[in-house]
Amino acid sequence: MSGNDDGGANATAARQLRTGEFIPLVALLFSLVALAIDAMLPALPAIGRDLGVVRPNDVQYVIIAVFLGLGIGQVFFGPLSDRIGRKPAIYVGLGVFMAGCLVSVWAPTFEVMIAARVLQGIGVAAPRIVTVALVRDQYGGRPMARIMSFAMAVFILVPAAAPALGLAVMRLAGWRAIFVAFFLIAAVACAWLLVRQPETLPRGRRRSLSPRVLGRTVREILGTRVAIGYTVAAGFAFSPFVAYLSSAPQMFEEGYAVGDLFVFWFAVLALVIGLASIVNGRLVMRYGMRRLSTIAAGAVALASAAGWVGLVPFDGLFPFWLFMAYFMFIFVCVGMLFANLNALAMEPLGHVAGVGAAVVASLATLISVPLGGAVGQSFDGTLYAQVGAFAIFGAGMLAAIRWAERSRAPRAGG
Repeated sequence: MSGNDDGGANATAARQLRTGEFIPLVALLFSLVALAIDAMLPALPAIGRDLGVVRPNDVQYVIIAVFLGLGIGQVFFGPLSDRIGRKPAIYVGLGVFMAGCLVSVWAPTFEVMIAARVLQGIGVAAPRIVTVALVRDQYGGRPMARIMSFAMAVFILVPAAAPALGLAVMRLAGWRAIFVAFFLIAAVACAWLLVRQPETLPRGRRRSLSPRVLGRTVREILGTRVAIGYTVAAGFAFSPFVAYLSSAPQMFEEGYAVGDLFVFWFAVLALVIGLASIVNGRLVMRYGMRRLSTIAAGAVALASAAGWVGLVPFDGLFPFWLFMAYFMFIFVCVGMLFANLNALAMEPLGHVAGVGAAVVASLATLISVPLGGAVGQSFDGTLYAQVGAFAIFGAGMLAAIRWAERSRAPRAGG
């Protein structure tokens, strides 16, 4: 159940947003992460030129820095939301994000830009992580997975459109104006949350931020094998995706010279993930999160192992039609994995949803950033590293899922 700012659960139940409005609000709050990342992709070459970047692969840090900030910010905002409430914690994060956007607008050097991007990642961690706790306050198990799947489906329209938005803004006013757009969109999200969404954590359920209490809660979470196993699986799922996002402009341009059509082909693949999330939202109610996650992880590992071998006759670079077919298949699986693995990790943590969401998301991010960043930095004009990463981390997902499930007997609920 949710609660209002004064702790009145019954009052909040009467005021709870309809699903038809709650899902778009959740999707918008999630989408700030996608905007901060995907809208910048067409601008990476221009940022590199204007700020004096020497190594082409170094522009990937404009993307990786946001993920690093996410890993840091999620540790802070989850516990903060357990102490002061979900909405106030999101307000703080949006303020930090908007400040980082302003620094980026006037960044004179690449180093300042990277620092500002880390700041944006720290700030956007609040809507990203606290929104998960906000959903968990009101839903659990398969209903939570269903809400998350449909929210992800709406949310995925944003990364599909974000590169085109970034390109359009850049053509009209330069790449720095993209950060002004970020600022304005964050302001809209803040106003919508303020006016329409009731607080979901009553005062009576808020927890102390004392080191002793926080340490005890974190130890409890780290000792929950199911939560940690699925968190590691989520980190493995996201690692090759971080590599894909950070190197996508180079992959499409250097490998296939698609030019401005990059935004179209990137959108096609993003929409595949959205479609998979919609399908998952329906399938999960029938087949369960565990079964779907296992099937999807196995499919990623097997298809990518075969794909890596299949790259050899093409000197490491598929024909474009085969490149798109491979990634479309992989992203169908990825769309199913993202919502399910996070919901499975959070399932035993409903009583500590804020700190639980922080630990789950931070650990998954801090696994994926160095691993995915290393894969992206190894880009050499071929697909060997990217396809190999999906194969290796797909196998890692299967191992982590199996390890998590050893702690309990199979049951019908998942």
